[in-house]
Amino acid sequence: MDRLILLRHGEAEAGSETGGDFGRRLTPRGREACAAVASALADVGLIPDLALVSAAVRTRETWAAMSALLPGCEVRFEDALYLAEASEMRRIAREAGREAGVVLLVGHNPGLQEYAEDLMTEGSGPSGVLSRVRAGFPTSAAIAFALDANGRAVFDGFFQPDAAG
Repeated sequence: MDRLILLRHGEAEAGSETGGDFGRRLTPRGREACAAVASALADVGLIPDLALVSAAVRTRETWAAMSALLPGCEVRFEDALYLAEASEMRRIAREAGREAGVVLLVGHNPGLQEYAEDLMTEGSGPSGVLSRVRAGFPTSAAIAFALDANGRAVFDGFFQPDAAG
């Protein structure tokens, strides 16, 4: 894997038809924000080869809102990414990265935020961005890392819906 992009799902409805968290859908604003971030990623050439997407409804809908703007990307819906801890996300991304150059992981907080913080700390990322990530990883936001030959992450961009559209 040459690059890793971590993306939090779009803004979701407070509840679902079933009453469970897994089935929560995106709001219209959430769909628009996801598309804006996908466009921003594509504009700078960050087109994933592989998208690893939590199996939850809101992450699937996040990918649906983005996929047309990120052509040629294979997608895998992963049950294990639903509310996964940072260590599990890292394991899944590392295994998938053996087959793909650019990997996009679409998941949930708090695990996604913790994973981003870990990578920022390990790679000595910019303190201002690290502070922003620690303050809260917003819905539809993405953070990109280039990976060196030793697998060390180097900060490569932070994308937020308000800044993307």
